[in-house]
Amino acid sequence: MFRRHFIGAAVAAACFTGLPVQAQQIIKATDVHPLGYPTVEAIVRLGNKLEKATSGKYKLQMYPSMQLGGEKEMTEQAQVGALQIARISVGPLGTIVDEMNVFNMPFVFKDEAQMRKVIDGPIGTELLDKVSNSSARLIALGWMDAGTRNVYTDRPVTKPADLKGLKIRMMGNPLFVETMNAMGGNGIAMGFNELHQALNSGVVDGAENNEPTLYAQNHYQTPKGKFYSLTGHLIIPEIFVYSKVSWDKLPKADQDLIKKFSREAQLEQRQLWDAYVAEATGKLKAAGVKFVPADKEAFYKATQPVRDKYGAKYASLIQRIRDTQ
Repeated sequence: MFRRHFIGAAVAAACFTGLPVQAQQIIKATDVHPLGYPTVEAIVRLGNKLEKATSGKYKLQMYPSMQLGGEKEMTEQAQVGALQIARISVGPLGTIVDEMNVFNMPFVFKDEAQMRKVIDGPIGTELLDKVSNSSARLIALGWMDAGTRNVYTDRPVTKPADLKGLKIRMMGNPLFVETMNAMGGNGIAMGFNELHQALNSGVVDGAENNEPTLYAQNHYQTPKGKFYSLTGHLIIPEIFVYSKVSWDKLPKADQDLIKKFSREAQLEQRQLWDAYVAEATGKLKAAGVKFVPADKEAFYKATQPVRDKYGAKYASLIQRIRDTQ
């Protein structure tokens, strides 16, 4: 008797207090990097804004540090709606949406400042739309900075001849493998989630990436992370996407909110990035990593065949990038 009265009272209380009948919607987000890393922090902030703006209708759950797999697995899960937001490199995405490869070519940007102007402007918007309107089943929300990629290994690399015979891990896109081959090394396509072990075991002789990644992933503590050579061969922005399967279920007003906060995240991540690069560089140097100047002009000339091969069909777009001041 007591139990029946208790249940009845609970139901009545729920009706009286107007408890929500619809459960809070969880937005699963993922990244290969740890909590606190600029790309992760920017998405966490986006989620906090969305939760506040919708009075708790949505709550973002972040799965950092490759908890849901590497970028290939993250992309596949987003495509089927198993997760909603993924921060992925443009490199692998170039195999899905061909036009993205224009950013994947070596030395396509003069420097990071020019790259930022390009992604913030019409070209950046056009390429986001290309992804969203493609068959990739992804809605492109915005860009993120990923700095300049340089080679790290167990010896200085100042010119193409220094890479001879070295197996260097590259992102899984033939364009990158050919870039490293043109630079004088032996490009090895490998998932990011496999790299730390490969550096430790000697499966590869080195890799290439930005300073924050070298630090945050502890690659500098492996035998192959002792010399960071400033080849500057790639400046590739990154992208964060929403599962189209999940996106299409959202009300238009909520889609607009997410787009608004995504634009803010693009700019906030940049500030976080600059501070993190400075911090990571200082800590790497303090840990004994040697930063080595390299002959960028030599690497630029060596990679010209890659730009000739892959850049022909993007000639007008490349010219627009070069004209961006």
